[in-house]
Amino acid sequence: MMRFWVAGATGYTGSAFVREARAAGHDVIAHVRPGSASEERARGAFEPLGAVVDTTAWMVDPLRDRLRAERVDAVLCLIGTTRKRGLAEGMKGTEMYDKVDYGLTAMLVSAAAASGTRPCFVYLSAMGVREDARSPYMRARWKAETAVRNSGLPFVIARPGFISGSDREERRPAERVGAVVADGLLAMAGVLGARQLRDTYRSMDATTLARALLSAATDPNARHQVLEADSLRMRAGATG
Repeated sequence: MMRFWVAGATGYTGSAFVREARAAGHDVIAHVRPGSASEERARGAFEPLGAVVDTTAWMVDPLRDRLRAERVDAVLCLIGTTRKRGLAEGMKGTEMYDKVDYGLTAMLVSAAAASGTRPCFVYLSAMGVREDARSPYMRARWKAETAVRNSGLPFVIARPGFISGSDREERRPAERVGAVVADGLLAMAGVLGARQLRDTYRSMDATTLARALLSAATDPNARHQVLEADSLRMRAGATG
């Protein structure tokens, strides 16, 4: 059994990972931002499962010390922001993605590397991330991936497509509609023979993604790999 520290544990993917990892018998430390309105809900959801809720401050030294004390086998970085949330916190465009999608990831990477315990760093990125990306979001994700690769830690980078499902509590209607429409078109493409295209781009719910991340985090052969959507789906054992 392994010991996981999960950043972004209250999110759609993070909460699914906590559930799947605990169901498989692993130890899980679910991180919640200090002062977050989600802390009470997280405790109510995670502690009955046997997971520990951690509210360590988002600063390198406290994170480093916590990871060193816990001696975790893997750190999962499942964080991200939405435009709505960023605007509510007074951030705009590039600043928003640089501070959250890149900045917090880089901070956690530094803390994990400085802990001296060499945990595997599992980073949830996004499909289409590349060095010459034009959008601020994709550029921030590429910078985050680069920080992970250059950390000296064993790592896994996951690049799923749409992460969406009817079980998602946070309302993202535009994203959900986009996923449903895209899935419909891709299903038709699959019928016409384009199964690789379908499996690469169709949406994935949080439970499927969590199972894939758990498979990768526990597999020594997955180290130093970038897993695209089709590989993630295969790891999750999803069919269709």
